[in-house]
This record gives sequence, C-alpha cells and structure tokens, in this order.
Amino acid sequence: MSAEEDMFSWPIVTPQMEAAVLEVLRKGKISDLDITVEFEKEFARWLGVQYALAHNTGTAAVHCALFGLGIGRGDEIICPSMTYWASCVPVFSLGGKVVFADINPDSLCIDPEDIERCITKRSKAIVVVHYSGMPADMDAILSIARKHRLAVLEDCSHSHGSLYRGRMTGSLGEVAAFSMMSAKSFPVGEGGMLATNDRRIYERAIAFAHYARHGSFITIPDIKADAGIPWGGYKYRLNQLCSAVGREQLKNYEAQMAEIDRGMNYFWDRLEEIPGVKGHRPAADSGNTMGGWYNPLGHYLKEELGGLSITRFCEAVRAEGVRDCQPGCNLGLHTHPLFHDLDVYGDGKPTNLSASSQGAKQSEKNLRVSAGIQSKVFKVPWFRRYRRKAIGQYADAFRKVVENYKELLSEDPGDPRSLGSWGTSSLLVSR
Repeated sequence: MSAEEDMFSWPIVTPQMEAAVLEVLRKGKISDLDITVEFEKEFARWLGVQYALAHNTGTAAVHCALFGLGIGRGDEIICPSMTYWASCVPVFSLGGKVVFADINPDSLCIDPEDIERCITKRSKAIVVVHYSGMPADMDAILSIARKHRLAVLEDCSHSHGSLYRGRMTGSLGEVAAFSMMSAKSFPVGEGGMLATNDRRIYERAIAFAHYARHGSFITIPDIKADAGIPWGGYKYRLNQLCSAVGREQLKNYEAQMAEIDRGMNYFWDRLEEIPGVKGHRPAADSGNTMGGWYNPLGHYLKEELGGLSITRFCEAVRAEGVRDCQPGCNLGLHTHPLFHDLDVYGDGKPTNLSASSQGAKQSEKNLRVSAGIQSKVFKVPWFRRYRRKAIGQYADAFRKVVENYKELLSEDPGDPRSLGSWGTSSLLVSR
C-alpha cells in the first residue's frame, strides 16, 4: 500500500479485531447479547455516562432516543435544517413533527439564537447535531432548554470523541445517539449507540425495540408491567460481530483520533494565512476538539478571491490531484417534499403538517444560512494518518489554486442552481 493509500484507508483492521470477529463466528454467538453488553459498558465508561444501548444503525438509536424521551403524537422537535435526514425523520413514526431551526454559519451547528423562534406549546425536544465533528454551543442550548423545559438529544453521529469545553459530546444532554457505520470516524461495520444518564430513557428505549432484554434489564415498575413484546414492533439490536469490532475500536480510538487531529490541523495550519479558505475547526484555546474529524469541511470566502465560484475553485483543486474536494454539504431538509408535501401515512394531509403548529412549509427567510450554505463550504481530504510531507503537498495544491485565482475567473461558469446532496457532501452514505 502506498503512503497516500495508507493515509486514507479506513477503518484500520487489526489482527485483534479479526480474531474477535472470528471467535463470535466460531462460537455461533452472532445474535447473543454477552459481547454487546460488554461493549455497551465499555462505551458508557469511555463517554462518561451511566447507560449505553447498542443498535443496528444510528437511525435506530435516534428513533429509540426520541421514544425514550416520551415524544409522541402531536409533539414537536426542533432540529437544524442542515443535517442528515435521520436526525429527525424517525419522529414521524411516533406521530411527532419537525420544526427546523437555522444554523450558525461558522460552526454549521444549530444556531442558539434561532431556537426560541421555533418553540411552541407543543415543543418537547431540541435535536443538536455536532456537524462534521464541530461541537455545538451547548451552554447556550442547554440554557434555552432549561428555560423552556425542553429535552436535548445530541446527534453525535459526526462527533465521536469531540470535546465541548473539555467534556465529551454525547454526555451533555438528556440522551445522545451515535451512528457507527463503516464510513464514520468510529466504525463497527453498521451500528449505532444510545447513551444517557437517565434510567427511564434507557428502559423505555429497551421496551420499544429490544425485546430480548425485557427481563432483568427493565426495573422501573410501570415499564416492567407491560414488558414482554417490543412496544414499537421493532427489533433494533446490534449483532455481535459488530460489537466485537466496537470493543477493539475502543482500545485504539483515542490514539487514532490524536493522529487524525494532528494531520488535519497541520493541513489547515499550512493554509492559515491565505485568502479565500478557512478551516472548519474550533479555536485553539476553546477547549473544543473535532474528535475524529468526520467529513471535514472548509469555509469558502469567494469575495476574497474576486467572486470566483466555489464550483470552479473545487474543479481547479481537483485538477491539481486532490480528488476529494467537492462543493457543498447536506442540503437543507426544509426544501425536501417530505417535510411539506408528502402524506406518508395516509392522513389526508402532509405528514409534517398534520399536528404541527408551524405550518407545512417553513419560510426560507428564517433559514437563510441553511439555504445558502452550499456555496460557502467545501469538502477537504480526511487524513487518517499523519504523513507530514504528503499532507503538505495536498495543502500546496489548495494554495496554488488560491494564488492563481485570477486566471480562473475568465472561465468561471458560476455555480449550478443546486449544490450538495441529501447525503454527506457529495457522498450518499447510509447511517
């Protein structure tokens, strides 16, 4: 494997991981619980919470987290529009609805200054997405949540190991959900994790979709009285091949994060003084970190490059050999028909209108950052190894384009009408 291939290969498969998976196979324990329970205990200790519950996807973990919070028919959750769909769509099957808040243009996370606009008498929870590993402004968000008696669900599918003022994302709200599919910074193959300090949330999640645990895992009397069959009719357990992988990942992840962090910061340090581009990363003295830097992005300031479109900029960077440079990120969910036109369950009116006090289609004027962000961010290479010389060469490619931007202006067709995708940046990945 070349140095460059080594720099991007993921996940890192170790002999210990292979042996752990083979042991599960040979013992016929794929659908058992013992290894998964140990993985959950170890994950909870690492995160600094009391309870963790493994799921077969991050989407399932979000679904159970919402049910654990008691979200039901007619309830509303507040979610950033610019995120992957699984941050909020599971609420539809609970009879709940989504109200979208705008994002902060620097962090790309939910903007605390826009949350109170979204609060109604039906609001029950705020979904916080730590986008691309960047911690959201949790102090401000938690203050608003306490003021209005709202729960906070952290979607940490991008932020495994990210720190907010020295504390782990996923340990700050009432409940958190993590995706662990193979492209994430903490991959187990395909899986998810729910994390909480609240025993009731934990047990409701078990009752909803983890039938094999309805015995000794459920202790709260009113939940135990109705246990036996999964209340939601779902079967969300994580298979033990993935649990075995997860246990091995935990042993290595801190070191892997440190190497990724070193490489990504070196890349952005090399570009610190040039115009037009800025790293999507916390200030060095903030106490915040990017965890595994999932799906790293850069900010694009076209006014500093004579108005050069982000599309032409990325084309020029790719021409210099940087394949992983695409404009845009997740499209604003508020623009998809699912959230204003589609009648998913045959109610005779759009699903997100059937109980929402905010109306079917939210105004673009309230979601201006989400609507316009696609031409202001771009994908950069995700360096999983610290290879100083190679990373420097990638940075030099960006620098070369910036230094020669005037030559690109004359052949700039501008941006197309739509940039970004419903997946992550230009990649349509599962979760």
